[in-house]
Amino acid sequence: MATDIKDTVQAVEAAAVLRLLPNRPRLLALGEPTHGEDTLLDLRNDLLRQLVEEEGYRTLAIETDCLASLLVDDHVTSGTGTLDEVMEHGFSHGWGTSAANRELVRWMRTYNDGRPASEQVRFAGFDGPLEITAAASPRQALTALHTYLAARLDADLFPCTADTLDRLLGTDDRWTEPAAMRDPARSVGQSADARELRLLADDLASLLDAQRPHLLAVSSPEEWHRACLHARTAVGLLRYHHWMADTSPARLSRLVGLRDQMMADNLLALAARGPVFVHTHNSHLQREKSSMRMGGKRLEWWSAGALVSARLGEEYAFVATALGTIRHHGVGTPPPDTLEGLLYALPEDACLVDNRRLATVLGETPPVPRVSPWFGYAPLDPAHLADSDGLVFVKDMPSTPS
Repeated sequence: MATDIKDTVQAVEAAAVLRLLPNRPRLLALGEPTHGEDTLLDLRNDLLRQLVEEEGYRTLAIETDCLASLLVDDHVTSGTGTLDEVMEHGFSHGWGTSAANRELVRWMRTYNDGRPASEQVRFAGFDGPLEITAAASPRQALTALHTYLAARLDADLFPCTADTLDRLLGTDDRWTEPAAMRDPARSVGQSADARELRLLADDLASLLDAQRPHLLAVSSPEEWHRACLHARTAVGLLRYHHWMADTSPARLSRLVGLRDQMMADNLLALAARGPVFVHTHNSHLQREKSSMRMGGKRLEWWSAGALVSARLGEEYAFVATALGTIRHHGVGTPPPDTLEGLLYALPEDACLVDNRRLATVLGETPPVPRVSPWFGYAPLDPAHLADSDGLVFVKDMPSTPS
């Protein structure tokens, strides 16, 4: 068996990944089974360099705030701001402290320096302005959308003024109340002001679409795409806040599903502009239904990857990542009868697995599922091996965090 499995693996290289796929994908997604390990991010960086230099990919999208990430994109394309500034303010989820992410931004800036815009590699966050405990105020997205439209359209087309938006939005801390995640009564999302803002955001987004021919003629492509991003984000945030204030049993499932829906919408918009390399947790990219336990309940929802796959078909490709050990988090050598255990017996520190060939070798009896002793690591479900287009296996994380 070990010999047969060895025949299904090869070096982790971009060209090898693409050879596993029936078509060149518009969205090539690489997952990871845990966050915060620079070893996995270094591997991502290596693949990005190859995809850019050898395969013509020009956009990297990661799980970070889609609005804050505009600071990173401006830096890597035009040198705006310092590296320290964009690492501090251009990333959410604490990703800006990662040495691998810092090296990523440095490389992108160096690669782009002196190149025409059409050859530059772009950076994008595809997550909403959301954290696990709170959601951002819709102010930034709504006011940016209104400002863009007001500079290009007659005032009599507008459903409201900027002053009206400002009055309805109120103070930002009413939107970012951390207690609202646990207590719907603390959320402003179903207040009279929020309900009116949802209607106005919908009207402004509709106006953007209705005036598309004119707006495309009087805007640069980047101005147009950012206006669309602000419209999606404003509508999505107000929908998310509405469900934060909901008291039904569906509340938490709707929230996690809405987040992935916002992710999917952002990915589809990026894919419309050209090939995109995507990196985030496996659970946001997989085709099967996602699930987790939160507040004592099992939640199920369709991930961004599942939603995008349903739209793009073979133009979406998902390569999952599995790993052997994270000893500093109590994740030791995988049992030999698990998928991770079978791969761990191979000599390679990292390898790319041909899922189709591996499934043939394994036959009718899949390996047993691995159980993680640490909540922050999600082993692969061997029953869904065929639902991904390839598998990267990394043997060991460093004995201390990167």
